[in-house]
Amino acid sequence: MSTVDIYARAATRENTQRSYRSALQHFEVEWGGLLPASPDTVARYLAEHAGTLSISTLQQRLAALADWHHTHGFADPTRSQIVRKVLKGIRALHPARQKQARPIQLEQVGQIALWLDEAIAAATLAGRRPDHLRHTRDRALLLLGFWRGFRGDELTRLRIEHIDAVSGQGMTCFLSQSKGDRELRGKTFKAPALRSLCPVDAYLAWVALAGMTEGPVFRAVDRWGNLSDAGLHINSLVPVLRALFHHAGIALAHQYSGHSLRRGFANWATSNGWDLKTLMEYVGWQDAHSAMRYMDATDPFATMRAAQVRA
Repeated sequence: MSTVDIYARAATRENTQRSYRSALQHFEVEWGGLLPASPDTVARYLAEHAGTLSISTLQQRLAALADWHHTHGFADPTRSQIVRKVLKGIRALHPARQKQARPIQLEQVGQIALWLDEAIAAATLAGRRPDHLRHTRDRALLLLGFWRGFRGDELTRLRIEHIDAVSGQGMTCFLSQSKGDRELRGKTFKAPALRSLCPVDAYLAWVALAGMTEGPVFRAVDRWGNLSDAGLHINSLVPVLRALFHHAGIALAHQYSGHSLRRGFANWATSNGWDLKTLMEYVGWQDAHSAMRYMDATDPFATMRAAQVRA
C-alpha cells in the first residue's frame, strides 16, 4: 500500500471501512456481482435482497458501492435513475419501522450503579480481584457513557492520555475522530462532576484500581484479573452492557444496546429543559434530524395523567 493510499484510507473511520468491506464482500463473493458495476446490476442486487435486508442495510450497501466506484475513478451506478426508483419502490412495498435501542432511564442508571456498588464491596471483601476490576470498569462505563451521551464506538476509543479528570471539578475527553467530525480535526468533550452517580469519580476509581496510565480506557478483564492491552471491541460492548443490566434486575435487558446510554441521556436532558441546540452542541450532533432520532416525543397527556393519579 502506497503512502497516498494509507492517508486516503485514514480519512474514513475504521467502523465505516469495516462495514464497507463487508458490503463489498457480500456483493462480489456471496452474490456474485462484478466491479465496476452497471446501474442495472445494482438495481437487480437491490431487488433480489429487498425481502431479506432492511432499507438501512441496503442503503449502507449502496454507500459502499458508491465509495468503491469513486475511489477507483468509475462512474457511480448508485446515482442512476433506475437504482433510485428501485430503492423507492422497495420502501413502498417493504415498509419497516426503524429499530431503535431502548433508552436507559436515570432511575435505572441509579439502580445499576447501586448493584455495582454492592458487587464491588462483596468482591473486595472476598478478595476477588477480577470481579472487583470488572465491576469498577462497568461502573465507569455506565456513568461516563450516560452523562456524556457517548456512542458505543466513542467509549471504546477513549484513551487515558487524552483525558484530564479532577475529582469535584470535571473532566475533558479528547477524541481524535468521531462520527460528526467529518474533517477529522478531533473534538473535546466535557463531563460534569456530580454529587451522586459521578462519572469523574467512577473513571478515576477505575484507572487507579487498574493501575493504568496510558492506552485504552475500557479493556477486557480475564478470569485471572489480567487486563487486555487493547480496548474493548465495539462488538463486545453490547454483551457487556446487556449482562450488566440483566444482573442489576433491569427488565428486557436484551433490548438495550450501546446507544441506550445516548438515547437515555437525550431523553433526560429534554425532560429537564434542555433546548435542542444545547443538546446538539453537548452531544455532538451536526443536524436536528440526527438528534430527533434519539429523542422520544413528549407525551402531552403525561401531566394530566399524573394529576389524576395524585387526586
